[in-house]
Amino acid sequence: MALVNTLEAAGMSCQWAGDIAPRHEDVRCCDALSDDLAIWAEDVDYIITNPPWTRSILHPMIRHFAAMRPTWLLFDSDWAYTRQSAEFKQLLRKIVSIGRVKWIPDSTMTGKDNCSWYLFDARPSNGATEFIGRAAA
Repeated sequence: MALVNTLEAAGMSCQWAGDIAPRHEDVRCCDALSDDLAIWAEDVDYIITNPPWTRSILHPMIRHFAAMRPTWLLFDSDWAYTRQSAEFKQLLRKIVSIGRVKWIPDSTMTGKDNCSWYLFDARPSNGATEFIGRAAA
């Protein structure tokens, strides 16, 4: 719910929240790769999530979500600079670098990997991927 709360605090509206192992009563139990998700995706502007970083799960999610709606995914920045990302370049519209994420709110530590928001979209595009670096502190 932390992601939903953050988005709603920024003025957005969450239409649907799901997880394979929900830990909050407002989050539905679902498999992100099921075809049932296409039903709720008809009524949303974007899919926004922090998916598993395991490539065997992440890569099918990129294809599945981007085919339904423009999709913002939060995961490791290094992915963009690997060979495995090449097959997704035609779907990749933006990369927004955010640095290290504090995954545990009360912790004094951040994660060890730099992260980025990636915007994927299966609709045709003529432009190159836009990169937005971190603002100077």
